[in-house]
Amino acid sequence: MQFRVPRRPFPEEDASRPDGGARLSAELAAVVACARRRAVRDGDRQIDTAHLLHTLLESDPEVRAVLGGAPRIARLLGYLVQRSIGYGLRWQSTVEDSGALPKVTGTVGDLSPVASAALEHACERAARRGEDRARGVDLLAALVATPQARAVEVLGRAGVDARELAGRLDNDSQGRLEGHAVGSGGDGC
Repeated sequence: MQFRVPRRPFPEEDASRPDGGARLSAELAAVVACARRRAVRDGDRQIDTAHLLHTLLESDPEVRAVLGGAPRIARLLGYLVQRSIGYGLRWQSTVEDSGALPKVTGTVGDLSPVASAALEHACERAARRGEDRARGVDLLAALVATPQARAVEVLGRAGVDARELAGRLDNDSQGRLEGHAVGSGGDGC
């Protein structure tokens, strides 16, 4: 038996939404759509940062490369898969909230306040690099920049230091900015 979920516009389909819809790369828009399907399928009230991390790990080779080798990725995916039967059960009845944003209850399938802020931060990060659309690594940087994010909790359980990762991603972003300024008119070196 298949259950029908009412069709609602995804953030990537509506440029007027605050979560950056038109500013996401096609790949990142697909990540948000897949995270939404995962949240609805799992019976979660909102798309949280762990849903976004899970989908990034499954779909983005650049994100997997930043996070490390196959054993670490397997460990992370193991924790994320267990969320519906393990420690993540306590998340199902709560809204992911950093405390800095007003709580929004919303409807099933909406982004949590922290996930929405992470997408906005990812778009801002891409804009600082001079790019029109945010990529998966931009979203990963935004996820690890919020210590209260569920994605950070999952990363910590898998032995990933979110602060160290955030620092590496910031340094990489700065290097790309400097590379654009210095090598923008040459042979790409």
